Amino acid sequence: MNNAIRRREFLAVAGAGLLVSGCNSSNFDTMTTSGIDRMSTGSIGAHQIRPAIGVDANLRSAGKMYGEIRDGEHLLAAVPHDKMDPRFRRQRVVNKTGMPPGTIVVSPHQHHAWYVLSNDEAVRYGVGVGKAGFEWQGDAVIARKAQWPRWTPPAEMIQRRPDLVKFAGGQEGGIDNPLGARALYLFADGRDTLYRLHGTPEWDSIGKSMSSGCIRFLNQDIIDLYNRVPNGTRVRVI
Repeated sequence: MNNAIRRREFLAVAGAGLLVSGCNSSNFDTMTTSGIDRMSTGSIGAHQIRPAIGVDANLRSAGKMYGEIRDGEHLLAAVPHDKMDPRFRRQRVVNKTGMPPGTIVVSPHQHHAWYVLSNDEAVRYGVGVGKAGFEWQGDAVIARKAQWPRWTPPAEMIQRRPDLVKFAGGQEGGIDNPLGARALYLFADGRDTLYRLHGTPEWDSIGKSMSSGCIRFLNQDIIDLYNRVPNGTRVRVI
């Protein structure tokens, strides 16, 4: 059974119970306000007393956050962050998600994901979205975390790209794997939604909507998020 059919069946069964109520993209339109530094890791406005951004070792200058990383046997290339829209760099922002600390909120339409640090603050990441990323909304939990995950292209993708038939049995994790350095697998009501938060080696896809795939983070960012969240973390896709 291919993934497209399974997604439709999942939505038909889970449907109303998973749709988000009282939470839509309009709640996040002002997530980035004039009180936040858009150009770097971001900080809270001067009218609010907050500790320096350096208290979070993972929120540093863009050059340090997106530099070359040795991850086990793999070497992740530095991201040319200066070529990116600064809105899509990892940064701390005012938490306007309305969600409790420890929650991940994803807005495919805004190409952003937030990890809620406290009632006041969140870490925001830029994301890239494929067509599949717009097909599902609702609440899920992270039921599985994988480092350098194996990728198996769905049957419909192989039909579009016959050259991928060589990966019908799966592609081993690695630098060229479409799932990147990490993957977080979303489940709802004990069932796999078939949606993933995962890394990508294609830095220029962040902030864009591409032809296929789920929710893509820069490899450096998905490693950061992976290290912050345990299995069972709540995820809301709006």
